[in-house]
Amino acid sequence: MALRRVRAGPCGLLPLLSVLLLLLLLGPWPAAGHGGKYSREKNEPEPPPKREPGGEFRMEKLNQLWEKARRLQLPPVKLSELHADLKIQERDEFNWKKLKVEGLDEDGEKEAKLRRNLNVILAKYGLDGRKDTREVTSNFLSDGAEDDSLGDPRLEKLWHKAKTSGKFSSEELDKLWREFQHHKEKVHEYNVLLETLSRTDETQENVIGPADVKEEVLHSKHAELKDRLRGINQGFDRLRKVSHQGYGAEAEFEEPRVIDLWDLARSANFTEKELESFREELKHFEAKIEKHNHYQKQLEISHEKLKHVESFGDREHVSRNKEKCALLEEKTKELGYKVKKHLQDLSGRISRARHNEL
Repeated sequence: MALRRVRAGPCGLLPLLSVLLLLLLLGPWPAAGHGGKYSREKNEPEPPPKREPGGEFRMEKLNQLWEKARRLQLPPVKLSELHADLKIQERDEFNWKKLKVEGLDEDGEKEAKLRRNLNVILAKYGLDGRKDTREVTSNFLSDGAEDDSLGDPRLEKLWHKAKTSGKFSSEELDKLWREFQHHKEKVHEYNVLLETLSRTDETQENVIGPADVKEEVLHSKHAELKDRLRGINQGFDRLRKVSHQGYGAEAEFEEPRVIDLWDLARSANFTEKELESFREELKHFEAKIEKHNHYQKQLEISHEKLKHVESFGDREHVSRNKEKCALLEEKTKELGYKVKKHLQDLSGRISRARHNEL
């Protein structure tokens, strides 16, 4: 029946011809479809693999460090601090690459400082695979590992004297304790830098290169240590003075980092107008720090609440708390970067003013 229908006339051939034409167009052709020896597919290079979206940083090595820190399950506030430090490191590395292209780091000093800064970050957050850098030898400044301990008998003595003197209100004691903790952190960072430089000094001796370049790099490293040690000594003198005399009415700032900057600025080579401008900027900086501190506390509270909720297994409740915690994490990271960047800029202005004195 089908054959007779096809042979019935010329119009009957049309459906069959259409099917055959379609098969010819769509049918598999090995030479073109699977790539012969001289096909385009065989001779064109494959496109490079695309990087996974959602990376925190543009530099892959920093993404790897970030993922390692997350695997180590650092506390959320410490993780946000690390994020800000890595963001600053990334910014500085991209700036250095521009300088290198323009031939403005011929002696390699800026590159060496970038490596030191990264090594300090690794040690500071326990990402270098070494023991806690706070466990240091007697050649290092005293530095305690306990959050509720100052780790230095001199500081402990000053703190006890201040607490029992009756010269401080409860709010002033909280402020003074933050200053003591800030001093402890500065000592810890100095020790981390000192250990990092000690390791790099050992390798530097084996590096073959011009003697004057090596000498300049060593001078830069030691100058950085000297600046930090000067800041520590000035900070201790201030703590000793405040512990004995109290704050008084002349205290302008509350935040320890801002107090440090103001003390350094007053001893730098600023004109009266520049110093007044710097004072106003410090007020804005202090407000930024206070906002960041607020979000850090909220993040801690949110994280603790999330752990509590997860123990009950209420999926909807857990989901809501995770979302809130994630939003707080992002805001804390963003503010942390802004604070560290502002601190770096202000410290740089003071450093340049000091160099102008020489």
